[in-house]
Amino acid sequence: MLSAAITLTVALLVVAIGLAAWRLLRGPHVCDRILALDTLYVNAAGLLIVLGVADGAATLFEAALLVAVLGFVGTVALSKYVESRDLIE
Repeated sequence: MLSAAITLTVALLVVAIGLAAWRLLRGPHVCDRILALDTLYVNAAGLLIVLGVADGAATLFEAALLVAVLGFVGTVALSKYVESRDLIE
């Protein structure tokens, strides 16, 4: 039962990553692309967590944490750049 749930979750996360990548490439505005990149980071972290549960590997949880932190920092930096066109004040 758990393997079926993991398989379904992985499939749905891969579809979500594909849709976020499509929005990242085709977004009409910069804000849409930033949100798509943030969604891509969240989905990638979720995929790593699900694969970590399925595999039992603790390193995948650490990788998910790293992806989440880098995604947050990247989103903040891009948003700040779009707002003021300067990263360092």
